[in-house]
Amino acid sequence: MALLAQDSVVPSALVALMVLRAPTWACLLCFTSYKERMRICQIFVGVQGPELGKCEEAFAAAFQGLLDTEINYDERSHLHDAFIQMTHSLQEMATARGSFKVAFPNAAEKMRKVIAQLKEVQACIPPCGLQEVARRFRCRGCYSTVCDLPLDCPVQDLTVTRGREAKFSCTVNFELPKEEITYSWKFAGGGVRTQDVSYFQDLPWARGYLARIRPVQPAHRGTFSCVIVHDQIPLARLYFFLNVTGAPPRGETELQVSFREVLRWAPREADMIEPWRPSLGELLAKPEALTLSNQCLLAAVVALASAGTTLMVWIFFRWYFQNS
Repeated sequence: MALLAQDSVVPSALVALMVLRAPTWACLLCFTSYKERMRICQIFVGVQGPELGKCEEAFAAAFQGLLDTEINYDERSHLHDAFIQMTHSLQEMATARGSFKVAFPNAAEKMRKVIAQLKEVQACIPPCGLQEVARRFRCRGCYSTVCDLPLDCPVQDLTVTRGREAKFSCTVNFELPKEEITYSWKFAGGGVRTQDVSYFQDLPWARGYLARIRPVQPAHRGTFSCVIVHDQIPLARLYFFLNVTGAPPRGETELQVSFREVLRWAPREADMIEPWRPSLGELLAKPEALTLSNQCLLAAVVALASAGTTLMVWIFFRWYFQNS
């Protein structure tokens, strides 16, 4: 009971000392409370006296090597549990009249080994994106941080001959969350090459990470943008500048060109960009194109072809034996 009473009567000078030394405690400060640390020292040396200050100094010195420690953000709970076990162990040593000069360095060394066994912090992959898989927790300051990279990715240039097909792949080189990923597409026309969001208009007909335009026309020249979103949080914005080359088709006369200019003709949004439905050759060449719907479609085609072949063979043999 005396120990508990003394917890609330810690001298103000000692509290100020603890605040000033906060950076020195590093991971210890992040995963243990002031009351827990003070109680351990009180059990070792008593509730008051000069030895109490020395105990605190030894505690801080032992864990100073963990000042700049960084861990994978997902490992915080594991490290927190390890510190809880450590405080219980120190209390048992103090109750058994052990020496804090020996107990603190040993405890710090055990925590270094625990940290070394945690899942490593993933490296940031440039050049862009909010990479949650690389989020890390820093003991200096007790806060988490992600890669210091811009949300906007560099513009990718794509040149396509008029009348051909243009494909856009909204993919990044870092790992995305497994669920709740959505893709939204926008377009900035007029041949502008930009990353200014005020120039863009939504293309609600385009869905998924793959999209295409066919046939490509001069009016499609401009910048297309794809935004990758997870749980309503943007993870990356990709940009594709489409440059259209080539002469007009043979059947297009100067009169038709003038007529379109008078009407201010432009392709409808539904004709501009559409989800990519790969051919059989593309499915076999690119495994990532084998979505669930494409797999079902492919299985249905194979089953129909097999049934048709079987029926034709049966009809042939029946005709053959009837006429023989």
